[in-house]
Amino acid sequence: MLFSDTETPRLFGLPPGADFAQALVDGLIGQMQDPAPEALGRVTLFVNTRRMQRRIREVFDAGPARILPRIRLITDLSRDPAASDLPPAISPLRRRLELSQLVAGLLDRTEGLAPRAALYDLADSLARLMDEMQGEGVTPADIAALDVTDQSGHWARSLEFLTIVQKFFGGSDEAPDPERRQRAIIERLITRWRTEPPKDPIIVAGSTGSRGATALLIEAVAKLPQGAVILPGYDFDMPAPVWERLDDALTGEDHPQFRFRKLMQALDLTPSDIRAWPSAPPPSPARNKLISLSLRPAPVTDQWHSEGPSLGHLPDATKGLTLLEAPSPRIEAEAIALRLRHAVEQGITAALITPDRGLTRQVAAALDRWEITPDDSAGMPLPLSPPGRMLRQVGNAIGERLTSEPILSILKHPLCNTADRGKHVLRTHDLELYLRRKGVAFPTAETMHAFAESTDTKAEDRRPWAAWLAGLLDRLANTGTLPLAEHLAQHIGITEAFCAGPDTPGSGELWEEAAGRKARALCDDLIFHADAGGDLTVQDYNALFYGVLSTGEVRDRDAGHPQVLIWGTLEARVQGADLMILAGLNEGTWPESPAPDPWLNRTMRRDAGLLLPERRIGLSAHDYMQAVAGAEVWITRSIRSDDADTVASRWINRLTNLMAGLPEQHGPEALTAMRNRAAPWIAGAIAQSDADRVDPAIRPSPRPPVESRPKELPVTAIGTLTRDPYSIYARYILRLRALDGLSQEPDAPLRGTVLHKVFEAFLKLKLPPDHAEAEATLLRVAGEVLDAECPWPTVRYLWRARIGRVADWFLTTEVARQAQGTPELFEKKGEAKMADLDFTLTAKADRIDIAADGSALIYDYKTGAPPSIKEQLAFEKQLLLTAALVEEGGFKDIGPSAVQGAAYIGLGSTPNQIPAPLDQVPPEDIWNELRDLVRLWSMPSQGYSALFRPKLVKYEGDYDHLSRRGEWDLSTKFTHEDVP
Repeated sequence: MLFSDTETPRLFGLPPGADFAQALVDGLIGQMQDPAPEALGRVTLFVNTRRMQRRIREVFDAGPARILPRIRLITDLSRDPAASDLPPAISPLRRRLELSQLVAGLLDRTEGLAPRAALYDLADSLARLMDEMQGEGVTPADIAALDVTDQSGHWARSLEFLTIVQKFFGGSDEAPDPERRQRAIIERLITRWRTEPPKDPIIVAGSTGSRGATALLIEAVAKLPQGAVILPGYDFDMPAPVWERLDDALTGEDHPQFRFRKLMQALDLTPSDIRAWPSAPPPSPARNKLISLSLRPAPVTDQWHSEGPSLGHLPDATKGLTLLEAPSPRIEAEAIALRLRHAVEQGITAALITPDRGLTRQVAAALDRWEITPDDSAGMPLPLSPPGRMLRQVGNAIGERLTSEPILSILKHPLCNTADRGKHVLRTHDLELYLRRKGVAFPTAETMHAFAESTDTKAEDRRPWAAWLAGLLDRLANTGTLPLAEHLAQHIGITEAFCAGPDTPGSGELWEEAAGRKARALCDDLIFHADAGGDLTVQDYNALFYGVLSTGEVRDRDAGHPQVLIWGTLEARVQGADLMILAGLNEGTWPESPAPDPWLNRTMRRDAGLLLPERRIGLSAHDYMQAVAGAEVWITRSIRSDDADTVASRWINRLTNLMAGLPEQHGPEALTAMRNRAAPWIAGAIAQSDADRVDPAIRPSPRPPVESRPKELPVTAIGTLTRDPYSIYARYILRLRALDGLSQEPDAPLRGTVLHKVFEAFLKLKLPPDHAEAEATLLRVAGEVLDAECPWPTVRYLWRARIGRVADWFLTTEVARQAQGTPELFEKKGEAKMADLDFTLTAKADRIDIAADGSALIYDYKTGAPPSIKEQLAFEKQLLLTAALVEEGGFKDIGPSAVQGAAYIGLGSTPNQIPAPLDQVPPEDIWNELRDLVRLWSMPSQGYSALFRPKLVKYEGDYDHLSRRGEWDLSTKFTHEDVP
């Protein structure tokens, strides 16, 4: 016999800060009245998490040797004999698939009910609501009976969705949901215990009874002759009148003790009926009183004035309590990492507790500099693991028109082609350079074959590799609506082929290691239940697959440091450490903001008997109340996030306000001491990022040897030589060229190239510009060129419209141009050499017309605004130099010819034609100016200055990073340097 007879249900409590597992075991052994060694073995302990189960066994394993009680999970009730005639619970994944099909059918039948893109989000939300309803014993009929006045139609839409789950609440023979089956089992046990109560002790330990089925079990066990419930983190310091304030869920649900009050009401108990479980006192009873008072419900915070003086000397209550308020999340993470490292040096265990996974990743990254890997209980989300990323990347590529980026992302993944990884990486590098050089917008299988045959010595070696990749790209192009099983077979098959490599069976290393095995198990589960998934589009399949993958986590229990622990708030309920760091205590993070409910508002939930959104806040408050009661505790937050000021967690606000208002108890001094204890760690974290002062880079003006300076330049580079000589130095002397973009974009250079080809193709037809069919022909040619050169349908339409807007103007002005001369040369290259200066000028003319007298007319197309005459006289001498090149005989097809005229043809939003000022600067003069310029740059003292005379400085240049622009500005003087 463990417990003496009592007329009231048997509820015990352990205060916040107590080591729950140790106290449970110590009290259990201390209360055993039967000295027989097997007496303890007849006790059954029900706990709510596997972590709690392991922790209690660890306490027993510490000795001495004895027969252990039966330690069971509450969920193990599914194996109770009372459930032998119930069908096994249905897989949650299968139920989700079934719900998605029902929701899809409803959306198809009811136009405008919800967007198709919301299908799986709605199915998930509906599954959670259904799970909650079954756990709380609420039926769709109860929901439909709610008295609701809704003029918006939202309630009617909600009822349509709730109607489709009616079948899952009936008494059918089909497999029940896990929550429904759990409640049914507990109800059977309760019925049996009323007539045949168990003789052996049964204890429910560590549960708050926040879910309906668990609350039923707790109530039943508490009433058994040898039953008891041990509540974690029970507040013995809160007076009875405050307990009574928690009767209304709408105002009390977010309080840490609300669930215990609800349990008292169900058992007709008062706070005085809750007995203390025999155990050692908490680390700081004074702190427990302080925290208890700070968390009083909002309507009774006036009690701070009346009860605050009874708290005594607050520096004693806050001894071992540190408040760290960092200026940023990064500094918060750095400071926490420093303290964790110090804990390792001290030889103590330290636990970081936070629901903010972003913060835990930052802390883990900061610890990596000291080669400390924390023992993270949550592990890594499966979608972020290598197999998860590989599966996601391949899944997102199926059925899409792929650019170079997703293809190369897959090829560069560390799991791709693991059989011959070295050569694979080299071939991927070559492919990337090829794609950049060719500017392929959407690579296909044909692109891979062309890459294999590109002219170099590696062609023979990479043909099999390119053929392998081409075959996979063809498989990725498969689109359409397919059954879920076929989508899975296609997805997994392609992913395995990428991982295995060319002509290699198997799946490479995709399914190896813990992450691979977890991913394989989830995929197998999805395959097993695929018949419930119906037919899906590629987009719907990807949304479904990512949702399933997101349910998995990967953890290597042997990889983490045994003294540095990262826990979620749930783990902190059942475990303790020498140092507890409660991090991320900002509103919206801890506590989290309640998730929006698309079905029911707060009042409706209360009236129906469902849980309120504040339930999670109350649970978080309970976790905080337990964790903050440890011996040494850090409370941390960041004052500012990445983009805005943050709001301190309501619990920090309450604690600091309470302490600041108790000067006679030295509250302000205690609060200052809490912050001062954090100050050195914040300073250390800031110092981690401090660097020695480095003088800014000079504004460069390198002076290379004369023999190294360029002996040949195109006409387009002469303006650059005048405006930004440093770019000429980088490109033509250092031979550094900007890497081409990974994917071809519909940018201005491509638009210029396309428009040049359109007008060139039209003029080659020799159709008179004033012909009745001229405009139609021009637009037809534009369509043909755009189809060949522009792979983006929307961009083709826009550019064709742009050509259509200038077509009439172009043809009208073309009549005058062709009256002066006949178009003869298109995109022709020319060059002329200054033998005495050993310099060659090159050009590529867009168009040269020949007049009746043999003279030349030069035209250059511009898709933007052409340079004005003033700009041409000062800097933009491209057309003037081309004219000089013609007269020097630089174009062999026409020989030395007089230039009658030259002009820019602007084809932008405001089309116009700007002539070159040949009358002010004849070709002979511009040629002589060029000679003078070449002589100047042949002088050793002339430096290639960065941004010497820039036209625009708002755009980044290709060589700005090389010149260290940003460390100097246009007011900085040039620094000449002789370079080898």
